[in-house]
Amino acid sequence: MSKKRDVESGERILYPTILENPELRLSFIRKVYSILTFQLLLTIVITSIVVFVRPVANFFINTAEGYALYHVLRITPWITFYPLIYYNDKHTLNHFLLFQFFTVTSSFTIGLTCAFVSGKVILEAVILTNVVVLSLTLYTSWAAKRCYDFSFLAPFLIGALLVHILFNLIKVSFPLGKLSHMIHGCFTSIIFCGCIVYHTYNHIKRFSYDQYILASVSLYLDIINLFLYMLTIFSDDD
Repeated sequence: MSKKRDVESGERILYPTILENPELRLSFIRKVYSILTFQLLLTIVITSIVVFVRPVANFFINTAEGYALYHVLRITPWITFYPLIYYNDKHTLNHFLLFQFFTVTSSFTIGLTCAFVSGKVILEAVILTNVVVLSLTLYTSWAAKRCYDFSFLAPFLIGALLVHILFNLIKVSFPLGKLSHMIHGCFTSIIFCGCIVYHTYNHIKRFSYDQYILASVSLYLDIINLFLYMLTIFSDDD
């Protein structure tokens, strides 16, 4: 009877310090990773179309209309991000903004980046990104069960991202060499590894149940940016 009461009252511990029904938290985590998986699959499909159907990439690069559309696609995810935050709990609208605007437009820019990189480099970046993401996700989940707190990463990640943005501004004004690009790629990859750990920890212990869209978007951006900077590293090394 004692064991039965524990199960019915939700007292089974999923993660220490979380005072909630573990089934609700597990349901939230499953929802986040289901949405993330669909985003990544959609990105793979669109990227493959852009890479393998050469007229698509040629339209964006070789025509004035395509070049203008490319810049529109580049800024659309960031414009969409703000209404996505505001309407994150509006069920139909949030999914429409997430998939039709944010993910699709992001995928086209990723596809155009991959279209002019060798298949060997893309494969290396994909494999390494998958290994890193899976390893960091499993480690963070394991560490959270043992009361590790990764909230201390926030100020370091903010500072590192500011350095990253400043470096990008410098590159626009002062072209840098191949070695500088490789160092920047390695540095930024480490930043997004830290972001994956930090956001995974927040999914486990901090995000509320109605923030599943924001949770999936944060991880999606971490994974995509990690992949793009892996491309930078392997492209410079190729």
